[in-house]
This record gives sequence, C-alpha cells and structure tokens, in this order.
Amino acid sequence: MRGAQTERMTLVLLPGLDGTAVFFEPLLAALPQGVRPLVVTYPQSTNHGYAELLALVRERLAGVSECWVLGWSFSGPLALMLAMAEPHKVRGVILSATFVRTPNPILRRLRHVLCAPTVLTWRIARRLPLWLFRPRTDPMRRAKNETLRMIPSGVLAARLRAILVVDARDPLRACPQPVLYIASSRDGIVPPRNLHEIRQLRPSVQVAVIDGPHQAMYTNPDAAAAAIEQFIGGTGTPGTAA
Repeated sequence: MRGAQTERMTLVLLPGLDGTAVFFEPLLAALPQGVRPLVVTYPQSTNHGYAELLALVRERLAGVSECWVLGWSFSGPLALMLAMAEPHKVRGVILSATFVRTPNPILRRLRHVLCAPTVLTWRIARRLPLWLFRPRTDPMRRAKNETLRMIPSGVLAARLRAILVVDARDPLRACPQPVLYIASSRDGIVPPRNLHEIRQLRPSVQVAVIDGPHQAMYTNPDAAAAAIEQFIGGTGTPGTAA
C-alpha cells in the first residue's frame, strides 16, 4: 500500500465464537505494514449477546476516527451492525466464513440442548482427531487447546444461542460501505449457502476464496492478508466465487 493515509489505516478484527485473538495470530503476522490491526476480544460472560457486544466494540473504537472492520464467523453480523451504527467511521466491511442468519439447520434442531455440558462434549469430540493424530507442537492443536482452557463452555453455549436469533439481513442490505467476503474453500462449519444468501441480498459483495477449512484465515494467513490488502488498497476485486 502507498500513501500516508493508507499507512495509517486501522483494521478492526472481531473474532469468532471463542472471542479471543488466538486464531488471529498468524494473520496479524501476515498483514502488511500499511495495516494497523486492532483486535477486539470479548468478555467471558454469558450475558453478552450481539447487542451488548456491539456496545462494547463501539466503546473500544471511541478514539478511532476511521477504520475497516473484519468480522470472522460469529462476528460477521456484528461487523455489519457496527458499519450501520458508525457509518462515518467504518470505511469498509470484511466478512470471513460467516453468515447473516443461523448458518446451519443443525443448530436449530439443537436449540434445547445448547448448554455447557453439551458444548463441552462437542468441543472435546472436535479436538480428538488433533490429540490423536497431530503432535503436541502442531499449531492448530495448540490453538484449540488454548481456547479450550480459556473459554468456558457456558460462554460458547450462550453465543451459539445468540446465533439462533440473529438476523443481519437488513444491515447487509443497507450497509453504505463496500463489502468483501472471504470464503474458505473447505468450510464444514458455515456451508456455502450462507455466501449465496449474502450475494443474493447484496450482489455488489466482492468475494475472495482462499484454500482451507473454516479456520482458513488461521491456516492460510498469507492468502487472507493478500485479499484484505487488495480490498483495502482499492486495487481491484480480490478474486471471485466459484
């Protein structure tokens, strides 16, 4: 990126379901010097839904004059809400592996069992392949273990229940800023139909597809950083959907 204004650009990063900076670490290292990252982490409390988190993010950005915002997975709707609430501050929105409504019908069928014990069982089951087939030094295994220690399962259960009722279709339609969607090529958590819905609601959304699973911004940070740099720098459309 060139120019003093671009060099001072702040990129606000809103995390996934864990609400921490853990899975942003490789991306932070890959971002160009022209981007100044600001990760907003979330309180480990079960009474923070999207409305409460929006207030928290706006408070964190009180001293920021302008920025771009990236919402990963759980935080996609929150990024759109922030863009609507701060139209003169937010210059553009980046959505990554995310949704505007409940991303998977399975969640709706599980609404009555989204509690701490159920979520803990789910977390352990998802980590078993990492524990069995990857060495202790594997970055993904270490990151997953770190969030398992840091984040109570009751907090994740509360955020999953928040996903069941969120509806960011109107903020997406009315968003006055340009929007980029970074899609993971092998996303098993947020199915492709979510991107299709977003493009139907807002055909002008730009799309960049990067190789990897749902956590592709973690496993493929260079590709994610390149898409972000191209979008913020305004050098063209960063890729197209298949």
